[in-house]
Amino acid sequence: MLKELPRHPVSGIPLLFLLPLLLIAAIVATIALGVNGEEWWALGAGLVALGICVSLFGFFMVDPNEARVLQLFGAYVGTARIAGLRWANPFYTKRKVSVRIRNFETAKLKVNDIRGNPIEIGAIVVWAVVDTAEAVFRVDNYENFVHVQSESALRNLASGYAYDSYQDDERCLVGHTAEVSEKLKVEIHERLAEAGVEVVEARISHLAYSPEIAAAMLQRQQASAVVAARQKIVEGAVGMVEMALDMLAAKDVVTLDDERRAAMVSNLLVVLCSDRGTQPVVNAGSLYH
Repeated sequence: MLKELPRHPVSGIPLLFLLPLLLIAAIVATIALGVNGEEWWALGAGLVALGICVSLFGFFMVDPNEARVLQLFGAYVGTARIAGLRWANPFYTKRKVSVRIRNFETAKLKVNDIRGNPIEIGAIVVWAVVDTAEAVFRVDNYENFVHVQSESALRNLASGYAYDSYQDDERCLVGHTAEVSEKLKVEIHERLAEAGVEVVEARISHLAYSPEIAAAMLQRQQASAVVAARQKIVEGAVGMVEMALDMLAAKDVVTLDDERRAAMVSNLLVVLCSDRGTQPVVNAGSLYH
């Protein structure tokens, strides 16, 4: 497995002044020796000048948060990360690789959740290259690799959760966003680690039912909300009726038999649980006539 090998090329600033001076001196010497008829010495000085000209191609610039992958005739020799003007073997090929933190947003993917409901989901992935050798040599195009694998991990994650839960202990995409995002980050990182990429953050950016079932699911959510609200109302009403009967009995306001207690409970529940204003009815007779 090819790993990044740190390489520290020499600073190019001193050579930037030294090599032009040596080149000028070699050219002058070549001309002078040629004029004096010393052809062999002139040829040697000319070869030195040519070598200095070739050496000028060894200069390269490394920007902050950038790396240069160095190769010699196809063989990997190391990675230069120190920023500034650098000089290395002029026969090295110097491929630029950004190690800055980058982010992208996936497309809105249409997938089925664990219940088979079609949903739309999208995510934002924040990533950076940490091993330039793996990023360059293990995959064909590491940027495209990051995009494809991130969408694949997002599809796989969405199919393992329900969009919404109807039980308290069930994990869902809507109610457990932080947990889902953390799991998404781990899954994407496992896929991208072999390409020398680290996932800094991953979070859900878009989540919705697909348009063809959105209206039906909205009605279902509204019905669930109504049922939950009614349940709370009934629980509260039963408590209030129980409290009213206990207070009437404790203060000895009225003595009720079982049939009258049942009638009072029924009337109180109708009043308390009704979703509209109740109309009072005055009963001038008796329950038994």
